[in-house]
Amino acid sequence: MNLILAGRRALGRCGAGIKQCEGDGVTPRGTWPARRVLYRADKLAKPQTALPIAAIAPGDGWCDAPDDPAYNTQVTLPFPAGHERLWRDDDLYDLVVVLGFNDDPVVPGAGSAIFLHVARPDFGPTEGCVAFALSDLLAIVARLSPGDTVTITP
Repeated sequence: MNLILAGRRALGRCGAGIKQCEGDGVTPRGTWPARRVLYRADKLAKPQTALPIAAIAPGDGWCDAPDDPAYNTQVTLPFPAGHERLWRDDDLYDLVVVLGFNDDPVVPGAGSAIFLHVARPDFGPTEGCVAFALSDLLAIVARLSPGDTVTITP
């Protein structure tokens, strides 16, 4: 199944387009495989999904340092290179769908951590992900299965 994202959502601060580099604020336009789901078990019951699923732990991060061999992969903190924390205080990563952007193969600097995640209350822009209300994201996660893709349009 190819899921075309519709409805109220937040995109990167520079909108959806062709991603040029790490940190450019662009949500990559295109069709990407849905890889797996991550969630905060201390805040949510295990979501229904056919995708591989794992609970996020306080020591989980994602490497965003283009010069590191772990670039664009989940890492364990503390981690010496640039990274973002998956265990956040702002609820944005309480539920995450990891998209297969720049992961097969990973190209250093081409962009990392493109997720579907929970939106801010005001639906403010993301750093390059796509964010939804938690209820909408739970519905999306419930529809996804291995082999499914997600299409991001402007």
